[in-house]
Amino acid sequence: MTTAVARHRTAMSRSALSRPLVTALGDQLLGPGVTVFDYGCGRGDDVRNLESLGYDVDGWDPSHRPQADRRPADVVNLGYVINVIERVDERAQALRSAWDLARQVLIVSSRLTWDARDLVGRPLADGLVTKTGTFQKFYEQAELATWIEQTLNVQPHAAAPGVFYVFRDSARAQQFLANRVYRYRPRVSIDPHATYEQHRERLAPVLAFLSDHARPPRPGELPTDQELAIQDSLGSLGRAIRLIRQVTDDAYWQRVTNQRRAELLIYIALSRFGRRPRFSQLGTTLAGDIRALFGTYQSACVQADRLLLACGDPAMIFVTARSSPIGKQTPTALYVHRSALAELPPVLQVYEGCARALTGTVDGANLIKLSVTQPQVSYLAYPRFDRDPHPTLAAAVTVNLRKLTVDWRDYTRSDNPPLLHRKEEFIGTDDPRRALYSRLTRAEQRAGLYEHPERIGTLRGWQATMAGAHVELRGHRLVRRPAEEG
Repeated sequence: MTTAVARHRTAMSRSALSRPLVTALGDQLLGPGVTVFDYGCGRGDDVRNLESLGYDVDGWDPSHRPQADRRPADVVNLGYVINVIERVDERAQALRSAWDLARQVLIVSSRLTWDARDLVGRPLADGLVTKTGTFQKFYEQAELATWIEQTLNVQPHAAAPGVFYVFRDSARAQQFLANRVYRYRPRVSIDPHATYEQHRERLAPVLAFLSDHARPPRPGELPTDQELAIQDSLGSLGRAIRLIRQVTDDAYWQRVTNQRRAELLIYIALSRFGRRPRFSQLGTTLAGDIRALFGTYQSACVQADRLLLACGDPAMIFVTARSSPIGKQTPTALYVHRSALAELPPVLQVYEGCARALTGTVDGANLIKLSVTQPQVSYLAYPRFDRDPHPTLAAAVTVNLRKLTVDWRDYTRSDNPPLLHRKEEFIGTDDPRRALYSRLTRAEQRAGLYEHPERIGTLRGWQATMAGAHVELRGHRLVRRPAEEG
């Protein structure tokens, strides 16, 4: 008996952009002048939303826009299409057809196995038929990556859970991967100097390039109008650079150099998870950074491989985590706020990067848990971290690097979720929030709220502890509760 599948019913109505396209915007894949095609666009909501943002966009759907032309575009979105096709051969053909239209990048997204937890349906082929008669195939994250690569013979790159990018050009793919390495730069102090102040605005792009790349820009690496403005003001780019170095501290530039070297090593180490590119496959600016800071690509690769090898040593992870200058230590893990990841020792950044290579960027995750007892990284979402002195956990995505699995847990329905204390320990050393958070922690210590840590790790336990101490929170201030009238 053949089961009828109502594919047209899978098209959702959206008032905002879908998650894959929001992710692509955040990753700067949809820049000015980029054309977009939505392959399997459903009711066309993403097409309309992108049009309202000024993009040249079109879409096709076999049920809702069958007459539209399927035309090439810089970016092609195959958004939650493959998971609603019950025939394996047709599923693969849809992927190939969408890839044929992509000039720069194909975005592929699908529902993951955790989406099926509360779904009721009847088995069909490798998926389920839902109550509404639609088909759903649920992938594991690693399974989806493997299927895309085997079907297209091109390595995909995880953008987010259930979302992958497939790049047409290797240099563009490598630049995307390099941009995903977290960056940290110390604050720069400018000494008073009349000539610098006179040309500060025109010198700003040069200062930014030097700080980003730890080397001077080569001809053509700055926009032409900026180069001409510098030549008109100071005579040459070389004079501009000498002036910047004159008003800044050498120690600052040494720290910038060290940080950029670490970023490049982290990127090159993580490139082992695909086919490490040849030097000729790198973009000119990325290649220029490597040549300037390491001399040769081969030398950089050797150092990066040592870093990756250290990342696979549990003892090295444990020791490095225990000596980390930032992050909150627990017996089993190191917790770090996302804003401070670039301040971690490079081996721990590679450890986290291995997890992100599998799962992509987890939307909303602002705390990262690096396990020191097993090869596991968790991405934790605390939506009220900035506003709430003791924010509660909303969701967690856990990546097991040994099993190559990605799991998700939802805490929004819990009436007793985990919550945070000592927020200053999670953030960077020069984060302006440290003083505010530290004052609160000292006040809570004086009030005796931390005397029984086993009781305060969840919302109910913390509330009971505060009630017993007759205190309450007003923002990030601890105050005595008013005496009850009786």
